[in-house]
Amino acid sequence: MSNEIILNADLRVRTGTNKTREIRREDAMVPAIIYGNEEESKNIKLKLNELTKASENELFYTQVLKILLEGQEEKVVLKELQREPVKGKFLHADFQRVSRKTKLKVVVPFKFNGEEECEGVKTEGGVIAKAISEIEIACLAGDIPEAIEIDISNLMLNEAIRLSDLTLPEGAEIPGYDEENDQMVVSVNPPRAEVEESEILPDSEDSDAPQGDEAATDSSDSDESATDEAESSK
Repeated sequence: MSNEIILNADLRVRTGTNKTREIRREDAMVPAIIYGNEEESKNIKLKLNELTKASENELFYTQVLKILLEGQEEKVVLKELQREPVKGKFLHADFQRVSRKTKLKVVVPFKFNGEEECEGVKTEGGVIAKAISEIEIACLAGDIPEAIEIDISNLMLNEAIRLSDLTLPEGAEIPGYDEENDQMVVSVNPPRAEVEESEILPDSEDSDAPQGDEAATDSSDSDESATDEAESSK
């Protein structure tokens, strides 16, 4: 993969709370662990600067990573990255070993294509509204996409793309997907100004009808006229 993220690691002999603190403070390293795939767990430490740089790449959280350890490669995915709550310093990282056939649940971002060419915007003045920006999928580790691409160039006003319209990698699925609750991903909506104007536009028939006190006054005037006519006829 062209965007493959590689981390260099050393085995960590010192373990325990006090030892991990020393590693972070004195060695500028971050303690971590590699586990899974029916192999022995390995306590490792990563260079702080490498981990910091990797963490700034969104693929670090969704793709298979490569850890180089004592001349060997470990294919892993990030399972947990602990940070100090106030300053955000890295405390510990957990990595799970994977093979191409390992089935995983990962969160993958959407990549929206054709926004500038969107028909509903160009010809009808609509506004693109993105309801969600990512989705959790279950797929093989070797088939994790960098993003799920969505073409919205032909989307017209008041049209939408839903989960059921997505093209997923072969064999991938959306955990917990419910056809009866087909979540919207992106839509083309009318401009907000038009919506607000239609909401406050008065009904022409109702606008001519007397309102409140005016109606009551008209009614009393009619009663007084009827009384005057009756008295004059006596």
